[in-house]
Amino acid sequence: MTVPKGPALSVVSNPKSDASPSTPQVLQPSGWPAPKGYANGMIADGRIVVTGGVIGWDVHGHLPADFVAQVRQTLSNILAILAEGGARPEHLVRLTWYVVDMEEYLNNLKALGQVYRDIFGSHYPAMALVQVVRLVEKAARVEIEATAVVAR
Repeated sequence: MTVPKGPALSVVSNPKSDASPSTPQVLQPSGWPAPKGYANGMIADGRIVVTGGVIGWDVHGHLPADFVAQVRQTLSNILAILAEGGARPEHLVRLTWYVVDMEEYLNNLKALGQVYRDIFGSHYPAMALVQVVRLVEKAARVEIEATAVVAR
């Protein structure tokens, strides 16, 4: 039986991290183009911190009307949840974004990139982006789930 060969896999050190085994590392198949703003995969060992679907409401339950403002608040809310679990942005291994309007997301890429870097820095975990018909909270334009791994 012949086993087809796939691309070789390499672990890429995060230049801003201590690159210790306790820090999540990027998985980048050899020869693949480097993704921009996300990682193809991550590897980590430790305690898992998982959020539910987080939206951009503030402590009073108010949502901004603006999409980018909702993303900013959503990422800030994720940051607060991570902190409760002893995690920081560099511990993120996965983000799943749910948006109600893909064009709204694509038309705001530059602003979204800046908001992301303002809150999470230059750590880019594995990410997925999905357009949905609607979210449970009707006024919400984005919902994000996060997974982080913190060293034991």
